[in-house]
This record gives sequence, structure tokens and C-alpha cells, in this order.
Amino acid sequence: MIALVTTRVALITGSSRGLGRAIARRLARDGMAVAVNGRQVHTLAGLVDEIRAEGGTAVAFPADVTDAQDVARLAETIAATLGPVDVLVLNATGPQPEALIADAGRAAFEAQLAFFVHSPVLLGQALIPGMTARGHGRIVHLDSEVADRPAPGWSAYATAKNAQIGLARAWARELAPHGITVNSVAPAWIPVERHEGAAVDDYLATVPAGRMGTPDDIAHAVSFLASDAASFITGQRITIDGGRSLHP
Repeated sequence: MIALVTTRVALITGSSRGLGRAIARRLARDGMAVAVNGRQVHTLAGLVDEIRAEGGTAVAFPADVTDAQDVARLAETIAATLGPVDVLVLNATGPQPEALIADAGRAAFEAQLAFFVHSPVLLGQALIPGMTARGHGRIVHLDSEVADRPAPGWSAYATAKNAQIGLARAWARELAPHGITVNSVAPAWIPVERHEGAAVDDYLATVPAGRMGTPDDIAHAVSFLASDAASFITGQRITIDGGRSLHP
């Protein structure tokens, strides 16, 4: 058992890889104690080792954040191990199969809503009361440019992401009087590994910045929104796409 820490505690859901991993490392460098989360503990072990090797504080908390009992256990275990959660980064996601309208049944929509609406609600209900009692909290949703630029076959994903945006804005209005900010970060396509080829070239042609984004680009924005410097920013959505949203 790790002793309770006096620094702020950040929970990053879905932090075993990709954006969540980069965000966890950045918040640890910011001096936060990070609770890293995924469904399997073995996928989190390397990240915990990396953060600790850099002098940070990190503990792995495996849990299915779409399951009410798992979320309740997660909140209790983090509080007992590190302390109550001050910063909640909602990054967890699941499979995102493409399906055209004729093939996208109810199950396809419910699967996406489970991660982008149901899971945030469960986590919010478990963690927001403590933030309210302390008069401080930071909640950052990770949505997607797909909410604004859905390609054919992405109706379930785009619908759930737009629902998540509405949820974040409603929370921001409700929680602002309690010292809790709620904002969203909307990344464009952020490859975890180097990609090359015609498809990448076509994509880059729509990005005025002329380069692909990186996980660290997203982590920088989350770091700011999670900080005291962002205490007067709530209900906002930052699109991080190198200017792609300006492209016709």
C-alpha cells in the first residue's frame, strides 16, 4: 500500500496507451500523483515504471469504467491509496467499428454511448461529490474532431461524441459554482506510431500546420486545463487539429 500523498491526484481513464498514456506522463511531470487506469493491470505496469523512473508518483488501478460496481470500487481504492481524485480525465474508449446507416443497429450506438456518456456519468457520480465538498476540481473530456467532421460509417461514434460534448457543457454550468471546471479537448487524428503513404499525404493536405499531431500535443492542452492557471475556463472545447477545421 502506498502512503496517501498531499499533492493533487489525477485519474486518467484508458491510460494504458496512446493519448491516455501521454497525458498520464505529463500530469505526473506536473507534480500530480496519477492513477492510471485500464481494464488489465499488465497493460499499465510499464507506464507506472516509466513515471516512477522519472521521479513521479503513479499507481495502476485496473477497472472497467463502464461498469457501475467497478467504478465504485475504483473510486474507493484510489482514495485509500493516493487520496481523493482532484483531476478527472475522461479518455477511455473501446472498439470503434465502422458501419453504414443500414448496418448500424442499436447495439452499435449503445456500445459507443457506454464509453462516452455512461462511463463519464458513473465516474462523475462517484467523484464529483468529493470535489464539491473540497471546493475544487478539474474535469477534462477527450472527444474528437469526428463529432464535427464525421465520415460515412461513423454515425454511432459521432453521435456518442456529440452527446459527450453536451454532457460536458451541462456539467460545466452545474458545477462552476462549486469551483469545478469542466472542459473538452477534441483531437484530430493523432497516430501513435509513424504513418506514411498516400492516405497520410491526403490527410496532411487538409492540415495547415503541415504535420501530424502527436500525443504530447494533446497532453499539453490537458495539462493546462487541469492546472490552477485554467481556473476561469469552463464549458469550453479546444480543437487540436493543426488548423484542419479551417479547411473547407
